Amino acid sequence: MCSEAKSAFGGKICVTSEGDNLGSKVDSRFGRCRYFIIADTDTLEFEAIENPNIESMGGAGIQSAQLVSSKQVKAVLTGNVGPNAFQTLQAAGIEVFTDASGTIKEAIEKYKKGEFKVVSSPSVSSHSGIPGKKK
Repeated sequence: MCSEAKSAFGGKICVTSEGDNLGSKVDSRFGRCRYFIIADTDTLEFEAIENPNIESMGGAGIQSAQLVSSKQVKAVLTGNVGPNAFQTLQAAGIEVFTDASGTIKEAIEKYKKGEFKVVSSPSVSSHSGIPGKKK
């Protein structure tokens, strides 16, 4: 019998990123972030996924949430999340933490220490991540 004891803040999570490594800055947008960093909080092993929805005319939040959900993460760390993405992530049982900033590694460390609070609603309105649109 295998007994992998993981802390409440351990396991696989997603962090929205401006780049493809742990030293990259957190991207404040969820649906149109440049990369998704899928990281194991215990080992810091990660996979960088370029966001195929960054230029989407619409539905970027939902499509991005579906992509993240397919990676079987338990939480998302981001700057902001809109209503469609939030609803899709929540339906998949993924906790959402907003106001993440700094580097990806710093955000993961803050998450592991329990410094983020899970949100119960979106932090921005629909289409907030569209370039040129006022937030």
